[in-house]
Amino acid sequence: MSDLVSIIMPVYNVEKYIKNTILCIQKQTYENWELIMVDDNSSDSSCKIIQQFIDNDSRIKLIKSKENRGAAVSRNIGIKQAKGRYLSFLDSDDLWKENKLTKQLEFMEKNGYSFTFTSYQLVNEDGTLMNKVVHVPTTIDYKKALANHIISIITVIIDREKIPEVIMPDIRHGQDTAAWLKILKDGQTAYGFDEVLSFYRQVPTSISSSPLRRVTRTWDIYRKAEKFNILKSAYLTILHFIYVINKRKEA
Repeated sequence: MSDLVSIIMPVYNVEKYIKNTILCIQKQTYENWELIMVDDNSSDSSCKIIQQFIDNDSRIKLIKSKENRGAAVSRNIGIKQAKGRYLSFLDSDDLWKENKLTKQLEFMEKNGYSFTFTSYQLVNEDGTLMNKVVHVPTTIDYKKALANHIISIITVIIDREKIPEVIMPDIRHGQDTAAWLKILKDGQTAYGFDEVLSFYRQVPTSISSSPLRRVTRTWDIYRKAEKFNILKSAYLTILHFIYVINKRKEA
């Protein structure tokens, strides 16, 4: 396989992490990729660090926004510029294993899958591995995905020849999950590859570190993206958190 992979990365004030994140992409065993970075009007030295990489690697591109509009808008800007057959995502403070693209693309090609996601492991703020691995199911459809928001954006690869339209709804929280729900609602199935290929950095501002932010994120998905009524949104929010609690007990 030699098809181009477009990696979409929103950037906002990540000078502390961005170097290692870019390096983990440059170390990929699959080399035919483009990295489209969209800066959301950072006020730190993120863009200066990125420019140093651009000067030495033509696969890296930077788009600068003149105002802060959130990750959904940044990702959509990047998606519009993407030239690859395959669409993937990595946040600017997270990491991939060196064989992430190779193994996941082989998994897709072997089985003819158009939408895949993988297991991932949490790391703390300084990058140290935490004793928390999120394992994924073999498949997930729209109905299951409503309560089980297990598809992490940093693990996703989508074949745009089979799923040409990928749009992040313009909501402040949970736009990635809302995007997966739309794809699945249109009749697609997401296929899980139960191997840790990505690392999610849990920092104080992470959604997963704050129960209140998790509730806000989940509510936004149901009310603003799915347009469910209050009763159904409340029911699904409770269902989602029962699932989260049960998974923590199993861990």
